[in-house]
Amino acid sequence: MYQAGIVGLPGVGKTSLFNLLTRAGVQIEKYQRQTHIGVARVPDPRLDKLGELVRPRKVTPATFEYVDIAGGLEGQMRDAQVRAHLRNVNVLNHVVRAFPDPDSPDPVSTIHPARDIDALEVEMMLADLETISRRLERLQKDLKKMKSPELEGELHLLARLKEKLEKEIPLREVELREEEKKIIRGFMFLSEKPILYVLNVDEAELPRIGQVAALYALEARQQRPQAAVTGVCARIESELAELEPSELDEFLQNLGLREPALHRILRETYRLLGLISFFTTSDEEVRASTVRRDSSAQKAAGAVHSEMERGFIRAEVVRFDDFVKAGSFAAARDKGLLRVEGKEYRVQDGDVIHFRFAV
Repeated sequence: MYQAGIVGLPGVGKTSLFNLLTRAGVQIEKYQRQTHIGVARVPDPRLDKLGELVRPRKVTPATFEYVDIAGGLEGQMRDAQVRAHLRNVNVLNHVVRAFPDPDSPDPVSTIHPARDIDALEVEMMLADLETISRRLERLQKDLKKMKSPELEGELHLLARLKEKLEKEIPLREVELREEEKKIIRGFMFLSEKPILYVLNVDEAELPRIGQVAALYALEARQQRPQAAVTGVCARIESELAELEPSELDEFLQNLGLREPALHRILRETYRLLGLISFFTTSDEEVRASTVRRDSSAQKAAGAVHSEMERGFIRAEVVRFDDFVKAGSFAAARDKGLLRVEGKEYRVQDGDVIHFRFAV
């Protein structure tokens, strides 16, 4: 399962966002001491349509795990426990305050998203600098004992990354060759992770939620590599998340919103990570699964079940629109809309797939 870490300064609404996404109902504290983990169900109208057509015993949406990080004070990103929780997340959701809060101490009492973004970005880069500095010391000692082309290559790469960080350039903005990415993969650098800046705005800004980057002069920020900006009013939209679907549309219209915050945040997250959804259907279950774009059919089979990947034979594929027109796999086959693909087939967003496998 893919995982996002929710980070930010104190009092910005991290736990409110976590509750909105996961419906976990965690009690909100000003200075959180505990890390929370919850799961969001990924909304997809295509899955709902397939459920209506197939009428299986259960409909299983794709899921995305969220980690609401404890802390938020100066130096938090260099805390060993915080870094342990963030080590394996695929993406960061940086919650930034864009609502008035007279109870917050200066300088956080003033609304200044760019400043707050920079403050946490520096923390992440300092944490990465510490990691690189320690590793460079170790490499230099090892290379004095014996020559190694591999270690020398790693030393030169880390020295280059250290120089970038010292210039306050996050590692997600550094171009790396594929072999260089493999060298540093085990470090799980914080500033290398894709980042979604989530501006938590006042209720009055809800009708302009799609324009938050322009409202707070962050257009250049969202143009940077592996970065995006979106908005949310966590206090109000967490209440909307508890409504039944039949009530939700009316409330969204009253607030000037086209869609719930969960949809906006997950859409941007999927785009940042290059994720797509495909579907599997049977009388027992209709299921949505998530994979990286350009994943092979065999790899995608593993997202459903490891045995499918191990014993993969072939994939029977129907495009979503064609499946809806046909109404079933059998009808799609009769109409010539079904394709038989091998293990190297690159799965497309919206594919409806039946995997043939043997174990």
